[in-house]
Amino acid sequence: MIDDIRFEHTTPLQTQLYQHLSQRIIHRLYLPGSQLPSSRQLAADLGISRNTVNAVYDQLKAEGFLQSRAGRGVFVHQDLNLAINQPTGGAIQTTQAMTLPPLPPAPASRLKLGEDANLPFQPGLPDINAFPIRSWNRILHHQESRTSLRGYDTTQGYQPLRRAIADYLRASRGVRCQEHQVIVTNGAQQALSLIADVLLEPGDRVFVENPGYRGARYALGRHGNPLLPVPLKQQVLDVGVLDSLGDAKLLFCTPTHQYPMGGILDVSQRMALLQWARRNQTWIVEDDYDSEFHFYNKPFAAIQGMFDTAPVLYVGSFSKTLLPALRVGYLIVPEALVDHFLWAKRVSGGETPLLTQATIAEFIDSGQFTRHLRRMRQLYRDKWHHFQARVTEKLGGRLAPIAESAGMHLVLKGNVDDLALSQQLRDLGFGSTALSEHYIGKTALTGLVMGFASASESQIEACVDALCRLTDYDER
Repeated sequence: MIDDIRFEHTTPLQTQLYQHLSQRIIHRLYLPGSQLPSSRQLAADLGISRNTVNAVYDQLKAEGFLQSRAGRGVFVHQDLNLAINQPTGGAIQTTQAMTLPPLPPAPASRLKLGEDANLPFQPGLPDINAFPIRSWNRILHHQESRTSLRGYDTTQGYQPLRRAIADYLRASRGVRCQEHQVIVTNGAQQALSLIADVLLEPGDRVFVENPGYRGARYALGRHGNPLLPVPLKQQVLDVGVLDSLGDAKLLFCTPTHQYPMGGILDVSQRMALLQWARRNQTWIVEDDYDSEFHFYNKPFAAIQGMFDTAPVLYVGSFSKTLLPALRVGYLIVPEALVDHFLWAKRVSGGETPLLTQATIAEFIDSGQFTRHLRRMRQLYRDKWHHFQARVTEKLGGRLAPIAESAGMHLVLKGNVDDLALSQQLRDLGFGSTALSEHYIGKTALTGLVMGFASASESQIEACVDALCRLTDYDER
C-alpha cells in the first residue's frame, strides 16, 4: 500500500514523501524489482503536486533506490542489497534506527550543560555588562575589513596575538617565554586536553588539588589516567605531602588563587614544588587562575618564570578577563615541546578563529586590555566587599565566607546539604556550585562556591535574602 501515507504540517511535503518511500524500501516493504505507481497516479492518490512526486522520484533514483524502465515505469532498484528485514507487525516507523554497536561506558561524571551557565553567581562568569563593547566593536569592524583575515592561519595562532600574549605575560606575570612558545587554544579547556594528549601514556598518574578544578580533572583524566588527590593546607596545595604520594607524570595546580578555596602559594612553597618536580621528573601544569584580580597586593610571579627550563606548562584564558563567548586561551610550553603540541592541536582541533584572535591582539596592543583590567579589578573588589559583608551580617555564621582578597568567587562554608542548596538557588535563578563536588573521595567540606563577579548589587541582596530563607535562618 502506498496511499496510506499521511503528512504533517510541520515538514515540507517533499521531505516527508522522501522519508516515507526511502524507509519503506530500506525495510523491504517494497521489495527489489517491485513497481511503484506513476508520478501522476501517486500525486492523485496522495492529493499533492505531481512536481513534488517527480522531485522525490528523481532523488531516489539518484541515490540508487529506484530505477526507470523505458516504457514500463518506476521500480525499486533490482540490485538493491539491504540487510534490514521488515519488522514484525508490518507497520514501519520512519524514525526507526539500526542497532548501534556496543556503547562505551557512561562517563563517571555527567556535565551539566546549557541554561545554568549564565545565571548570576555562576562561578567563572565575568560582569558581561561592564565589557567595553563599543571599543571592541570598533576594533572588530576594522579587522573585518582586512582581506588577509578572511582565510586560514597557522595552527599555532595569529602571530601578532602570540607576540602580545608573550609581552603581556613577561611584564605582568614574570613568565619566561617568547612568542614561538605561545600556542593559542580554543579556551583553557583545550589547552588541558592537549597536555593530556601529548604527555600522558596509559597508566601515568596525575596529581590534582583536592578540592580542585573539575574541568582539569575531566581533561587530564579523559584517557583513563588515574587522578590522585593532593590535600590542601591552609587553603593551598600541601607541598609537604608530595614525597609520600609516590611518582606522577603531571601535577595540576592553581598556585596564584587556588580554586576553589582561594589560597595563594607563597614563594618558599613554590620553590619547594619546583624542586620536588625536578627530583621526580614531573611536569607542573600551572593554571594561573584569577591572577589578574588580586585586589590589594600584586600577585606572586608565576612558577613558570622562577627558573630557566622549569618543568612547567602555563595555561591561561581570556574567558574571565574579556568574554567567555570568545573561547580563546593560550598555552606556554618549553621550546622542545612546541612541535609536539602543534601536531596534537592540528589533529584534534585545528585553528582558533582568526578574526577573534586579531581583534584581541589589537585590543591588547592599543592599551585597552590593561585599562579594562584596571576597571574590572576595582569593580570586583567593590562587589567582593559588598557580598562578603552581606553574608557575614545576615547569615550569622550559618554560611561563613572564606575570605581571600582576590578573584571572582567566594566560598561559603557551612554544615549544609550543599547539593540540595545549590539546586534550590538554581531554581530561584541564582548560580552556584556545591563545594563538596570539588572533592575526590568522601572527606569533603560542604558549602557553596559563588561567583559574585556577574551579580549586580540588587542581585547580591536578593541572593543573600534567599540564602537566609533556604537555610532557615531567622533574621533578627
